[in-house]
This record gives sequence, C-alpha cells and structure tokens, in this order.
Amino acid sequence: MSSLRKRAPKRLPAADLSDAAAAERVAVGLLARRDYAGGELAGKLGQRGFAGPLIETLIGELRARHLLDDERYAGHFVQYHVRRGQGPARIRRELTEAGVAAGLIDAALGSVSDWAEIARQVRRRRFGAKPPASWPEKGRQARFLQYRGFTNDHIRSALGPDFDPDS
Repeated sequence: MSSLRKRAPKRLPAADLSDAAAAERVAVGLLARRDYAGGELAGKLGQRGFAGPLIETLIGELRARHLLDDERYAGHFVQYHVRRGQGPARIRRELTEAGVAAGLIDAALGSVSDWAEIARQVRRRRFGAKPPASWPEKGRQARFLQYRGFTNDHIRSALGPDFDPDS
C-alpha cells in the first residue's frame, strides 16, 4: 500500500532563483498544465524560492501577454464547481483563498442564473426526488447542502415546503 503524499516543489539552484528567464519557464510550465489565479501562481513561484519582486514583475508580464487572467480563471472555476454541485459560499471562499479580487468573484458568481435550482438538483441527486419525511432527515439534508456551500435561502428552496411534524 503506497502512501499519498504531496511532492515538494522542485527547488532550482540558487543561481537560477534570480533569473527572470528561469522564473518565466517555471511559470509557463505551470500554466501549461492548468489555469491559475495570479495569487496562486505567485505562491507556487514563491514556494520554488523565487524572489518577491521578480515574481511581481513576471505576474504583470504574464497578464499583459494574456497568459494569466483572473477573470477567465474565476469564470472557469465557477462553472466547474457548479457542475460538481457546489454552492456560492464555498466557491467564493475558495476563489478568495486563490487571491482573486472580490469584484471578479462577484461577476463570476453572478453569471449563474439560479442557485436555488442548482441546490434542488444537488439534493435530488444525493437523496432522491422524495422530499425529507422527518425533521432529522431534513436537518441531515440541510447540513449536506450547507457543507456544499449553499445559503439558507437556497437550502429552504431545495428542501421544499415545511411539513406538519404531527402528521
């Protein structure tokens, strides 16, 4: 049985750490694998030992060449996570952690038309079409949706009308 550990980022020789071309090679190599937010990419370069001023300059150059675009990243991130059944609160938190500006996050989240419908779909996919029949079950489903990042309004909409606990 193998243990799953995160690999430490490759460290470059000290002579290469002040080299802008080496930093660009590393950054473009990372961007070739997947899209990054500017803050995320800066963190990755910092982990590899590059200096802060060099990273800032490189991030600006990559943005000018449209290789790095936080707006595009936020839009793709939101669409991907919506397809995975995650709600706006969780997506907002993860984008904030990635260093995306609040205005870009708001715009990307605003592109989704009906969060309540997404919450209903996620609930149906996980628990079936029948609404919860008891308060404990309703609480369990509500906690699941809350963990997924949906707001209380979305959760109320997804769980259906209140039922009579005496019946």
